[in-house]
Amino acid sequence: MRRRDLMFLLGGAAIVGPRAARAQQSTVPVIGFLGTTASDQYGGRLDAFHQGLKEAGYVAGRNVAIEYRWAENQVDRLPALAAELVQRRVSVIAAGGGTLAALAAKAATTSIPIVFAVASDPVEDGLVVSLSRPGGNLTGIANQNAEVGPKRLEMLHELLPKATAIGVLVNPANPKLSGQFLSEVRPVAASLGMELRVLQASNDRDLDAAFATLAEIRAEALIVGPDVFFNSHSAQIAERALRLGLPAAYQYRGFVVAGGLMSYGASETEYYRLFGGYVGKILDGKKPADLPVVQSTKLELLINIETANTLGIAVPSALSGRADELME
Repeated sequence: MRRRDLMFLLGGAAIVGPRAARAQQSTVPVIGFLGTTASDQYGGRLDAFHQGLKEAGYVAGRNVAIEYRWAENQVDRLPALAAELVQRRVSVIAAGGGTLAALAAKAATTSIPIVFAVASDPVEDGLVVSLSRPGGNLTGIANQNAEVGPKRLEMLHELLPKATAIGVLVNPANPKLSGQFLSEVRPVAASLGMELRVLQASNDRDLDAAFATLAEIRAEALIVGPDVFFNSHSAQIAERALRLGLPAAYQYRGFVVAGGLMSYGASETEYYRLFGGYVGKILDGKKPADLPVVQSTKLELLINIETANTLGIAVPSALSGRADELME
């Protein structure tokens, strides 16, 4: 058992006492949280999820319990972990590990409500019938991180107008999301005179090989596709790109905080707060089929000025003026 989960159980027992804790566990609803990475790689996203739950009237350890299942970046474990939550007869499954977690949960049950948080198109992925009328037992939150991939490419072009060889990092274990992302960025790259060099990584060994290849092909910049595996390795990826002297554009602020040059994408805090709130609606008795999929529309542009200086890049005022935050 992970320390975080153990502390939750011990904390709950300390507050209400052993007998009351047993009684409480038999009456309070239980959320089954399905994550693709490890718990410590979710960072502030879990805090935002709990905030959304709280705004909906639910506090873990008080009037709701949460059982976590973490795939530890081994996506082949997701179906078994989803089946465990179904056997546990949780009240709702919170598929917080992206598209792969949502698909695993959907395959595991047609009766338990499922709320997902994904960066891909949930209709195209077969999660729901439509955004406005999901149908079935799934609904959730979708961000625009695959759709805004072309915008990241355009911003890289603003920073490096002469760069033509661009590395693109995607996860082959998540073909739907990576496929959507590539289909969005390729036409824009062609229009900007950029040649994309697609690199694939789904584990640490793959990352080593991808960065070795980036050095060999002398890529002039890097754009990282949306994926929970990359998010969980934000510090490692940002550090390696900087070590190669490689300007890179990412999807979340965590990369920029770790030393990455720039990020443009959905606000993680807003995204997971909405996710927690939707789980709360299900606990209130709402049916997934009646809750339209919500598009998380809050986008953030962050630029690390210190990293830009290190790389010898002068950030155009037109771009820095649009930034939500400039880190120095």
